[in-house]
Amino acid sequence: MKKARKILGLVLSLSLVVGLFVGCGSSSSGSSQSSSTKKKHKFGYTCMTMNNPFFQVLEKSIRAEVEKNGDQLITMDPAMDVSKQIDQINDMITQGVEAVFLNPVDWEGVRPGLEALKKANIPIINFDTEVKDMNYVTAYVGSDNKNAGKVCGDDLVKRYPNGGKIAILNCPTMNSINDRIAGFKSAIEGKNFTIVAEQDGKGDLQTSMKLADDILQSHSDIVAIMGGNDPTALGALAACKSAKQSKILIYGVDGSPDAKKEIASGGQFVGTGAQSPKQIGVKSAELGYKVLNKQNVEKKTPVQTFLINKDNVSKYGTTGWQ
Repeated sequence: MKKARKILGLVLSLSLVVGLFVGCGSSSSGSSQSSSTKKKHKFGYTCMTMNNPFFQVLEKSIRAEVEKNGDQLITMDPAMDVSKQIDQINDMITQGVEAVFLNPVDWEGVRPGLEALKKANIPIINFDTEVKDMNYVTAYVGSDNKNAGKVCGDDLVKRYPNGGKIAILNCPTMNSINDRIAGFKSAIEGKNFTIVAEQDGKGDLQTSMKLADDILQSHSDIVAIMGGNDPTALGALAACKSAKQSKILIYGVDGSPDAKKEIASGGQFVGTGAQSPKQIGVKSAELGYKVLNKQNVEKKTPVQTFLINKDNVSKYGTTGWQ
């Protein structure tokens, strides 16, 4: 009898050990399954053009953050066509994106795309250039564009304390450029400068080169040309070189490698209001995840801008973006 009870006790003990082992194994298996079935997020990215190195670097920065988390980024290029951008936004909605990183081709014309995203309950992380109606936007990340233009204007005033005639190449459909030009004008206001020409350079090199060439034929006595971005400024520089106008100062905004190379060469491209597409991308991605996680975010996140000229260009290098 004692022997039987001893055997029974041993069997029960073994059953308990086996049960605990199986239970632990089951728990481990469930944890592994939970990890492997983690929901993958899908983001959309659209900017005015992927032909601009600034947006290429910015997209790469966002993509690195998204893919680091095992998630997906769908990138589309409207190539400066607002109708195409709206169509692509609708396509991204169909593909099931959960949030969109958006830079508008036309800050007002993109509205139908914004309305479609709102209807689909998809948050918008607006970057670099504000849309006209910010009520559609969950969060905005961008450079302090007014300051980027202002630092160029401040530099011009130092070089020409008595003022002079200048030309401006702007782009009314890009609010980022509108802000830069506004900042530039605020710096030169009351300093005896006369704007003899202000035209829409479309934000690209070829258009700006042609416009600058036309301006130089009518106003060969200007002392400077302000471009709303670096491609615009580089177009103006090419026109000046073609017309052998080597004394006209050129300013841009971006801090692009091409602009920094020209500044480093000591030529007439003397300054660019620098921004950091890398930081805009990182901050945009951070906000994208916070929004998906229902965390509170600031409506606007500014990124610092500053002047790069011949005195500090070596600090930032000429082969990449800051």
